[in-house]
Amino acid sequence: MIIGLAELAIVLTVAIVSVMVGYLLRKRVVESKVAEAETLANRILREAEKEAETKRKGGELEAKELALQAKADLERESKGRRQELQNQERRLAQKEEGVDRKQEQVERRDRDLSSREREIANKEQAAAERERRGAQLMEEAQRQLERISGLTAEDAKRLLLQNLENEAQLEAIALFKRLEDETRDAADRKAKEILAVAIDRCASEFVMESTVSVVDLPNDEMKGRIIGREGRNIRAFERATGIDVIVDDTPEAVILSGFDSIRRAIAKEALQRLITDGRIHPTRIEEVVERVKGEIEADIKKAGEQAAFELGITGLHPELVRLVGRLKYRTSYSQNQLQHTMEVAQVAAVIASELGLNAKVAKRAGLLHDIGKSADLNIEGTHVTISAELAKKYGEDPKVVNAIAAHHEDVEITCLEAVVLQTADTISAARPGARRELLESYVKRLEGLEKIANSFAGVSKTYAIQAGREVRIIVESSEVSDIQAYQLSRDIARRIEKELQYPGHIKVTVIRETRAVEYAK
Repeated sequence: MIIGLAELAIVLTVAIVSVMVGYLLRKRVVESKVAEAETLANRILREAEKEAETKRKGGELEAKELALQAKADLERESKGRRQELQNQERRLAQKEEGVDRKQEQVERRDRDLSSREREIANKEQAAAERERRGAQLMEEAQRQLERISGLTAEDAKRLLLQNLENEAQLEAIALFKRLEDETRDAADRKAKEILAVAIDRCASEFVMESTVSVVDLPNDEMKGRIIGREGRNIRAFERATGIDVIVDDTPEAVILSGFDSIRRAIAKEALQRLITDGRIHPTRIEEVVERVKGEIEADIKKAGEQAAFELGITGLHPELVRLVGRLKYRTSYSQNQLQHTMEVAQVAAVIASELGLNAKVAKRAGLLHDIGKSADLNIEGTHVTISAELAKKYGEDPKVVNAIAAHHEDVEITCLEAVVLQTADTISAARPGARRELLESYVKRLEGLEKIANSFAGVSKTYAIQAGREVRIIVESSEVSDIQAYQLSRDIARRIEKELQYPGHIKVTVIRETRAVEYAK
């Protein structure tokens, strides 16, 4: 235990000595380091002072250099500004000289203008004086003219204006006549070329057909067999066909009368077969008539299909084909309607092609434009209206429908093909030999032409010639001048177009002549 305390004391003593030694050593080390730091700080401070002194001297030198440089720049800038000011002064001096010169010129011009104004004022004064004297002279001359002519100034002015107006009107009419003549000549040549080509390419073999159906008999004894005992055969025939049989004194012939051309064709064919067969009695008559009806119906369909085939028209509704075929047994003014429609279709197609229009539309419209004539009688309306409604009903193009509806000008024209159809229809109907015209309507049309022409002032005599294709009018030369004669022909032509219905065109010729008569004594 005692050993343990001694060791502890030794250890404590050694520790205390060690601490004291360490403290002394550290103190000496710290003091040495402090001394070194002070030495170093003094050295750094001296170096910094030297460097600051050096930099101060360098800054002073640099500042002096900058000051010298700034002074030099300022001197150069001042010199440049002085030079610029000198240049501006020279330019201002030049401008002042130019302004002075211009001012002198302006002053000189002002003096010249003042002089000219005085001259102009003098001339105006002189002109006013001359005008006053001229007005006095004009008034004096006007008074003398009024005294000599017996007319006032207003009357003379009105007369002069009237004469100028008449002369201008005559010159305008002459110019219009010349232009119209040139235009008409060119249009006539072109129209004639187109129509000539159309007609030349459409040669119709069928011209006219009689509206009376006559059946030839081998002998007059056949009339009795046709009539039958107590007329039973003829009554059975008329009942089966709906056609009246006229047995008169005409040798070896009977006449079939009826408003329906198809029924008349059936009756004629049936009667010819009965005559050839020889067996004529009511039962046989009914058999033959029924058989012929079926054959005629088949022929109608065939005729419609053949017409469409010849014209190259496809896509027609079967009912339209049947109506076209029925036209084979229909006539108008003795002109067969199927041949007429085919002719119109061909001519319309050629005209449309020449004019660059739709030839297919024109051709279809030409073929269908008269199908209303072959429609059933229970349909109301004109043949034009019926034809247009049927074409519309069976799906035809609107242009085709309008061309059909307008070919007699019943409705407004909306396409040029309608005009082409009108032209083709007129050509087919009005060409020589196409139709027969009743004498009464022919004479009435000629009287209408002469009546219209005679209604105009200055007309002496009127003659309708060339079957109404031309009207010649003789006027009084003292009442109608040459220029007025031309205007008169235009007025009469417009009046004829407005009031009369006629095929083709009518030439209006006004004749004016002056006759000088003197007697030798």
